[in-house]
Amino acid sequence: MTPAASASIVIDRVSLRRGSRLVFADLSVSFCERRVGLLGDNGAGKSSFLRLINGLLLPDSGEVRVDGLVTAQARRDLPRKVGFVFQNPDHQIVFPTVLEEIAFGFRECGLRRDDANDRARDVLRRFGCYDWIDAAVHELSEGQKQRLCILAIVSMEPDILVLDEPFSSLDLPTRLDLMDLLMSLPQRLVIASHELELLSLMDRVIWLSGGAIVGDGAADQIISSYRETARNARKHTAVAQ
Repeated sequence: MTPAASASIVIDRVSLRRGSRLVFADLSVSFCERRVGLLGDNGAGKSSFLRLINGLLLPDSGEVRVDGLVTAQARRDLPRKVGFVFQNPDHQIVFPTVLEEIAFGFRECGLRRDDANDRARDVLRRFGCYDWIDAAVHELSEGQKQRLCILAIVSMEPDILVLDEPFSSLDLPTRLDLMDLLMSLPQRLVIASHELELLSLMDRVIWLSGGAIVGDGAADQIISSYRETARNARKHTAVAQ
C-alpha cells in the first residue's frame, strides 16, 4: 500500500481558485500523523488548506479524501468526521449563553432539550468549566470564548479537529492554557498557526508559501528553516532600503 493510500488525509493534485486568485495549482500531500501543523506567512494558503479538509471549500480540480471520504461527495458526513474551530470565536458562537452553545450540537443530533442540556453540563464539568454554565457569552474573555468554541466542537467527538490560528489576539498565559487543552485531546489535530511554540509540539509541520509546499517534515527542522528564511528576507529588505 502506498503512503497516500494509507494516509488519513489526502490532497491529490488539487487546484483551487478563490475569485480571481489562484490559491493552489496541482497541490498534492498526504498525512496521517496525530498532530500536524501548518506554517507560513499571511496569504500562503493555510486557511484554504484547512477548509479543503472539512469541505468548506471544494477543489476546482483534483480530490481531497478524509479517511476515505471524498469531500466533494460527503459534505453531509464531514462535520461528524472533522470539527472546525475558526480564528475568531465571534464567527462561530451562535447562542447567547454557554449552556445553549454547548447543548446545540446535541440538539442537532436529535436529543431532547433536557437531555442535551445534561450532556452539555457533563462536558463543562469534564473540562473544568462548570462555573460557566449560566454565563452569558458576551461576558467571557476572548480566551474563554475560544475555549468554549473548542469544547462545543470536541463535545461532538469528531475524529479530527482543524483549527485556524486559534491563538490570535490572546495573551501568553491564555495561549499556554489553550495549548495544554489542545495537546490533551484525543482527536487528531491539524493546526494553522504563527505560534512557533505550539507548532514545535507537532509531529509534522507543513510549510506553505505562495500556495505551494516548500517544507514538510519534523517540526524542529521545518521551523528552523522558516526562521532562517525570515531572517534572510529581513536582511535583504534592510540592504534594499
